[in-house]
This record gives sequence, structure tokens and C-alpha cells, in this order.
Amino acid sequence: MVDTAHLLVLDDDTRLRDLLQRFLTEEGFRVTSAADAEEARAKLKAFQFDLLIVDVMLPGESGLEFTRHVRTIDAIPILMLTAMGETESRINGLEAGADDYLSKPFEPRELVLRIQSILRRTPSAQAAAGPMMVEMGAVLFDVGRQVLLNGDRPIKLTSTESQLLTALAREPGRIMSRDELCALCDISGGDRTIDVQVTRLRRKIEPDPRIPRYLHTVRGRGYVLRPD
Repeated sequence: MVDTAHLLVLDDDTRLRDLLQRFLTEEGFRVTSAADAEEARAKLKAFQFDLLIVDVMLPGESGLEFTRHVRTIDAIPILMLTAMGETESRINGLEAGADDYLSKPFEPRELVLRIQSILRRTPSAQAAAGPMMVEMGAVLFDVGRQVLLNGDRPIKLTSTESQLLTALAREPGRIMSRDELCALCDISGGDRTIDVQVTRLRRKIEPDPRIPRYLHTVRGRGYVLRPD
């Protein structure tokens, strides 16, 4: 299995999506979720994934349509979820570019084995893209691995802090609204929650969090990361 592989789970079933996110996280994966194709597209722009898990039946743009779209821009592995007996959907999924499929209902352990099998035979998307480093004074953020370092000393990030810093670091210099950051980072609670997370993040990357040098507030618009 690719070390700390990052998975995107795309399914409109909230209960199943939450169960998969919890189970796969416990299995050692990093997991981001989306409820529809539009949300998944936004996550693909913000983060780098090693594998997508896509349900065929989605509201609006179907999983098949989403898979076809992804294949026009990326070779990232895709595992499709189909209802039991949907032979035509499985065939269409493979024709659309999916690497494998799994019929619902399924055993979670089988899902993990399918994921591991795909990742073993697929070059890491992160390795293919190469390292991407963001320097902030003595602090260095490896965007691909989502590791924050001060010299040789790792700085522990929470999952939310890691997603927030990744979203900002992928587009340094671009002002991102609080609503956009909430959507990209699966953060609920609105503006106040984002502000709290930014404050915590500043304590880890800023020489003086009270006078931010790198992570700036743009009044009325949001936040922007301006690294060295």
C-alpha cells in the first residue's frame, strides 16, 4: 500500500460516506469526502489524491460522467461502487476509465484489499508530480506529504490544519474566501470556525502569530498565504 495514501470518497449517501471515512482512516489512509460531483471537482483542484472511490448513482452528474471527466485530465486510479446486479453499470464504469468496481453491499475489508491492490500496481500520484515545498522562514511545508518541519523537527498538524494549509499552499498568493476554505477542507461551523483554525495554524508557522508574516487576513475577502 502507498504510505498514507490520500483517498477521495464520492458518495451522496451521508451514512455510508461517513462510515467509509471513519473505517478507511482507521486503516491508515487519509480520507477526504464529497457528496456530489461538483464538490469532488473542487476537492480535486485543492488536493492531490492517490485514488478515487466513486459511486455510480449520484444526483446531478452521475459517477460515470464524473469518471469520464476525470479521465480527460488525470490518470488517477478510480474504484467505482455499483449496486448489486448492475452489470451494465459495471461495464460502463470500466469503459469510462474506472480501474476496478465493487458491488454494494460489500465487506469493508474487501474494499481495503481492492484499494491496496490498485495502489500496488499504480505509480503514486504524489511521486509522479514530484515534491512541492513551501518555505516560510525556518518552517518548511511539504505539500505532497503534508508534513510541516522546523529544520529537522516535525511540527504536528491536526487533520483540519493540514487540509487548510494544503489548500492555501497549493495556490500561494491567491485570496481564498472563508466559504471556499470551508468547502475545500470539510470544515463546518462557518466563518468563526475558519478563523479559529487559522489562529491555531499561525501559532505553528509564524515567528510572531500576533503579527502574521505569511498567513494574512484580507479584510472582507478571506485569507492568503504568501510564503518566501
